[in-house]
Amino acid sequence: MIDINESVMQFLLALAVVGPLIGAAAALLPAPPGLKGKSPDRAVLRHGVTVTGAVLAAVIVLALGFDHDHPSKMQAGTDISWIPALDVRIHLGIDGISLPLLVLTALLTFLCALYSYFKMPSGPSPKAFVALLLVLESGTLATFAVLDLILFFLAFEMVLIPMYFLIARWGGEGRAGAAWKFILYTLLGSVVMLLGLLLIGITAGTFDMVALATDNGRSLTTSVQVIAVLAIGIGLAVKTPMWPLHSWLPDAHTAAPTVGSVLLAGVLLKMGTYGFVRILLPAAPDGFHTFAPYLAAFAVVGIIYGSLACLALAKKGAKGDLKRLIAYSSVGHMGFVLLGIATMTPTGVNGALFANIAHGLITGLLFFIVGALKDRTGTTDLDTLAEETGAALYGKAPRLGGLLAFAAVASLGLPGLAGFWGEMLALFGAFDPHDDLSRPAFLTFMAIAAFGTLLTAAYMLIVVRRVCMGAVPREAPKLTDVRTYEFAAWTPLVALTVLAGLWPKTLLGLTDPAVQQLLSGGTR
Repeated sequence: MIDINESVMQFLLALAVVGPLIGAAAALLPAPPGLKGKSPDRAVLRHGVTVTGAVLAAVIVLALGFDHDHPSKMQAGTDISWIPALDVRIHLGIDGISLPLLVLTALLTFLCALYSYFKMPSGPSPKAFVALLLVLESGTLATFAVLDLILFFLAFEMVLIPMYFLIARWGGEGRAGAAWKFILYTLLGSVVMLLGLLLIGITAGTFDMVALATDNGRSLTTSVQVIAVLAIGIGLAVKTPMWPLHSWLPDAHTAAPTVGSVLLAGVLLKMGTYGFVRILLPAAPDGFHTFAPYLAAFAVVGIIYGSLACLALAKKGAKGDLKRLIAYSSVGHMGFVLLGIATMTPTGVNGALFANIAHGLITGLLFFIVGALKDRTGTTDLDTLAEETGAALYGKAPRLGGLLAFAAVASLGLPGLAGFWGEMLALFGAFDPHDDLSRPAFLTFMAIAAFGTLLTAAYMLIVVRRVCMGAVPREAPKLTDVRTYEFAAWTPLVALTVLAGLWPKTLLGLTDPAVQQLLSGGTR
């Protein structure tokens, strides 16, 4: 790691949050003639790659300058008074919990911009597409960097409009209904969440998340905590999404363009679970304790429900959409994240944070690959896809088939890949939950969730068998294998999936000290 001045770190974090907004405004301006290249459309797409690349570079330097010996300490902090009457401040900072999510967001957005430069989704002006992509990045990065409840809410809401338009204007069949369902669900959840945030801030006398974590709920009565956790938890659960508030997700993923699905699964779902860890666990521990068993119960129902839905979609003759199947798999995977958080233990919460990152890498890769299959075959229907490939993707496009199989086994939690550790730690956390929680209940939850891992393996292996395995028919048309730009966009995700799987300390070394301090009563 490198030694970087704190003021430089502050600048880099502010640049990462605000830079995409500036880039979005610039994308809507006419490009100077010398920068247009072959066409104005190519120029604005190149602009998107440049801005997201610069943001990724800033976040990487931020990560290199991060004090890894003290990951529980808030670093690169900016604290400026914004609305004095309410004591609302522009407060930014990162620790071992938020840093991996910043890196994941910046990386996935850059890869999406790079992919779109070569394979622009069909739809209106690329200018609007690039501007929306950059606004989405800014809002997501801000969500993981802000340390004020009001700013958190504004950043949380900021991502809704660009994602709505990405689905509604650049999506596929059924995009209008899916976009409306997405925006209505998330907005209604957010209204309830805002009331809970205001209740905590006004009652405690501060909206500062660091001060609230340090106070550890001592200035809030149990009844206030219970009401706040219920209100905020509903809003966060919709975004996660937790069963039964998940029904917007399959439609949104099925209709969204490839890069929209990658970002929706890869980073937007993490905003909900991050809020549980950053706000509810430290600021309202008594209230969270009241709802922890119910959260765990909903989590394991989601694991089983998502897996059974995927099995139903994977069956021959079910006319299951592959993007929809991966969306339902996300309901199950995020169930493991919620189960880990519900244990209220360092082991469980670390598992949840690890599973967050692993899910972003693996599911992002899966949606990229499915998008590539749709480009080549014109469909994501599993039955049609199996017929188009002759169930022999290994033979017709071996690299593409190999990557699909790799992403599938990573998603089912194969040891040695990133998907394994988060789910295992969540199960370990359920085996020995917080002292005040019912161990028999959590042992039951653990057993049900463990059965869910078997169902996950079943549907993923069925998908691989149906799409990839079999003899290549002589009359079958050839499929283009992995293209150069696809290789460039997917290789980092493959490499990081392997790295996190073989060397989990890379992530756990960052998150564990921060989680230990957060659960013990605050963060400095």
